[in-house]
Amino acid sequence: MSATSRPAVEPGIPGTPRPPEQAEPFDPLRLCIFATVALLGWLAGPFALLVFAGLGFAGYWKARRAGLTRSKCLLRDTRLVLAYLALLVVAAGVGIWWEVLRG
Repeated sequence: MSATSRPAVEPGIPGTPRPPEQAEPFDPLRLCIFATVALLGWLAGPFALLVFAGLGFAGYWKARRAGLTRSKCLLRDTRLVLAYLALLVVAAGVGIWWEVLRG
């Protein structure tokens, strides 16, 4: 048997459970994304909300037309997600209108 080949039998006591596989550590990528979106929202105000909500609405609309009915989003039902994003688009429009009036 050479040093690079695997043994025919796995080491350990037969009949005992294997030790659990090492899970990868939690990657807080979503938190970084949330912070970046919050920063853009703070910098661009209602314009950022309009862009992100509009992109989200377009994405969910396309996914719903392709057959997606359940989402990983907290609201789960894609109809609720679309209604929420539409409400955000309206809120962004009101915010932009307010900014224009305020001068």
